[in-house]
Amino acid sequence: MNHPVLYMRLLLAVIVAAIMAACASMGRPEGGPRDETPPVFVKSDPAPGSLNVNREKLTIEFDENIKLDDPTNKVVVSPAQKNMPKISAVGRRVTIELIDSLVPDATYTIDFTDAISDLNEGNGLDGFAFDFATGPTIDTLCISGMVFQAENLEPAQGMLVGVHSNLSDSAITNLPFERITKTNQYGQFTLRNLKEGSYRIFALTDQNRDNKWDRTEDIAFYDTVITPTAATVMRTDTLKDVSGNDSIVSVQATAYGPNDILLTWFNENYKAQYLMKYERRERNKLSFQMGAPSDTLPLLTIVGGPHDGEPASRWAVLKSSPTRDTLEYWITDSSIIKLDTLMVETRYLRTDSLDQLSWTTDTLNFTLRGQKKKESKKKDDDKKKDSDTDSLPPVTLMNLRALTPSSAEIYSRLELEAGQPLKSWNPEAIHLEVKEDTLWVETETPVFYMPDSLNPMLLRADYSWEPGTKYRLLVDSLGTTGIYDQWNGPLKFEFSVKALEEYANITFNITNLPGPAVVQLLSSQDKPVKTAIVENAKAIFRHVTPGTYYARLFLDRNENGIYDTGNLLDSIQPEEVYYYPKKITLKKNWDVEQNWDIYETPVELQKPNEIKKNKPKKKRGELDDQYDEEDDQYYDEFGNPAVDPDDPFGKRGKNRNYNRNNRNTTNNGLNGFRGGSGGRSQAY
Repeated sequence: MNHPVLYMRLLLAVIVAAIMAACASMGRPEGGPRDETPPVFVKSDPAPGSLNVNREKLTIEFDENIKLDDPTNKVVVSPAQKNMPKISAVGRRVTIELIDSLVPDATYTIDFTDAISDLNEGNGLDGFAFDFATGPTIDTLCISGMVFQAENLEPAQGMLVGVHSNLSDSAITNLPFERITKTNQYGQFTLRNLKEGSYRIFALTDQNRDNKWDRTEDIAFYDTVITPTAATVMRTDTLKDVSGNDSIVSVQATAYGPNDILLTWFNENYKAQYLMKYERRERNKLSFQMGAPSDTLPLLTIVGGPHDGEPASRWAVLKSSPTRDTLEYWITDSSIIKLDTLMVETRYLRTDSLDQLSWTTDTLNFTLRGQKKKESKKKDDDKKKDSDTDSLPPVTLMNLRALTPSSAEIYSRLELEAGQPLKSWNPEAIHLEVKEDTLWVETETPVFYMPDSLNPMLLRADYSWEPGTKYRLLVDSLGTTGIYDQWNGPLKFEFSVKALEEYANITFNITNLPGPAVVQLLSSQDKPVKTAIVENAKAIFRHVTPGTYYARLFLDRNENGIYDTGNLLDSIQPEEVYYYPKKITLKKNWDVEQNWDIYETPVELQKPNEIKKNKPKKKRGELDDQYDEEDDQYYDEFGNPAVDPDDPFGKRGKNRNYNRNNRNTTNNGLNGFRGGSGGRSQAY
């Protein structure tokens, strides 16, 4: 082979090898920095703030592809619409088609709250709104604030906020809101494009979307009338020139107010009272289910037969639920028990058409509903057993069981529950023994009593236990007797009481307390596990099981020891709640003391993030922040200082004061409302 041919072949081989090597070593191209900015408004048709608009189809464009999250629920149009507009997003454009006819000489606001984000990274455009007017002028005033759940300070997400210029008490129930918006992920809101004048402001869940309040819906209201204002202020900004140097400039801006409204929502727990259900599942019991709790019990009277006109007190014993809405009447008269059909006149309180309780009377027919067939089968089975065994029928004993746990707290009470209402019990048939080494030794017997006359199946005994000791409760046969003259069999129940060393104690020293208060020790699920009344500015919790806890305080206005919700019709606000801002770790045999100024931490930062349920959604790739209690600083996973997750705008320590419903108590609040200081939207 001649040299030129060989040379050409070698050159071709080198080229092929180079191409293959290049293909084999291909890597992923390097991308640019992560996109962390939300979409930017570019233009709209009509333009923002346009006057004399007379068409229902609108378009808005952004600088990148966007997506809309749940526009049906998140996008709000003022004035409130009877028919939901058609809102869609394709590429960079949002299209809005209003179904309702435009109102003349009105200012329209389309508030997207936090529905808009970019398509790829999910960066949210929080607080974007767009407005126009159908007349020659446009309204520009604003009101801003926050909404929390009154009982637990959870930020209200997606809650409707609205105003009435009609200041009558009935406007909230009879008239739709004039201007509306919804809260964002942090519970913040801005009501935009208000006319000059005075308003009452509310927040509600509005489950039926009528922009009015029904008594079953959650509600928040502000105690005083609000007059929105606008003032010209000088704002200082820091800019960089072309050489990179900072320069400070002052510009005129409009500050809208008030921007510190704090609303706390509650539910009146209103339920219409009526007879939901009644039945006779067993021959000896009549059951009633009422629609709502009540302090007044129904009146029952037999109709017809030899017992005609006899009240229930003569032929039955009542067992009631604590709320008096589930009732069981245990029939004690054997001749009535034998009746297959029972007519009972029932007189009870019922909610009428005016929402008032009034007495009503129904005659109810109680039948056994298949019980006779079951009884017949049972009799046949019993006869068969008797013929097979040729013995006496067994004695039926009344069930009796202990409700106290086998590992009892030092403050536990003994409780016994019978299988039927009790007629009597014999204290001499009850014994308590304590274990000493390997022997059981009888000790002082607890005194049992019936704590609730409407629960005649429960017995309770209070006792001073010896910590770290094992006990045994004994109840002899025939010790208790039920209403059907049945008695219990022997009961033996062993339990141990925890030692003092297994507990911790904690004391809160509370300052700036304006009145009577109650402190609740909370679990990691934000549920009360212990309660203490504040006395001499101290709340003391003894014998606490070691673990992680949190705490909240409520101002107990009526000093009844329980949290009371509000009442809109009577203008009663819910009792105010404050959280201890840090978690509490308790270990065995610890005594912990904490100082607590209930106003030191801004109200929106009080509830620890670990037990907060309504947390803002994280962006794609966003990591959980970690909190260091020692220096009150948040850190990311790399140990670098991070933004406080409870202060997403990074303004901790620079917060404005919140006006908590004009109650002479102000708390520092969160600056940085969406759309600026309660001002015009980001579309401007």
